[in-house]
Amino acid sequence: MGIKSFQGRRAKEVSKKEYNAPILVEDYMTRKLVTFRPEQSILEVMESFAKNKISGGPVMDDNGFLVGIISEADCMKQISESRYFNQPILDKSVERFMTKNVETIAHDMSIFDAAGVFDKHNRRRLPVMKNDILVGQISRKDIVIAALKLSGQNWK
Repeated sequence: MGIKSFQGRRAKEVSKKEYNAPILVEDYMTRKLVTFRPEQSILEVMESFAKNKISGGPVMDDNGFLVGIISEADCMKQISESRYFNQPILDKSVERFMTKNVETIAHDMSIFDAAGVFDKHNRRRLPVMKNDILVGQISRKDIVIAALKLSGQNWK
């Protein structure tokens, strides 16, 4: 008499692509950005921050290249200066207050590596680059959200 197998049917093999959750910066970055120009007034920037409910953004030159980042912290310098010199907030240019040496992050970097970059540079947001072109921006919050989405699938 033959031996019967009590195993059920084998499960369909799941491809790695279906199993693995997206873990790249480009999967979680913001693509629609509010950008600024170096010659723009700091007052316009502050109004844009309030209107768009953002805390910073990239500064682009006339050719569309990233030349800096302006943030609420940079605006605080202007506010502090205006109080110190007892002057209203003037139409000083973004170029004067923006961060010029900008750390950037590659679009195809993993969110885990991106978390390390955030930790090392102590920034709240980083421009995302692809072939030296700005394609988005990722924030610490985006990394946290990505980690939470992955925790249910991959971490135990």
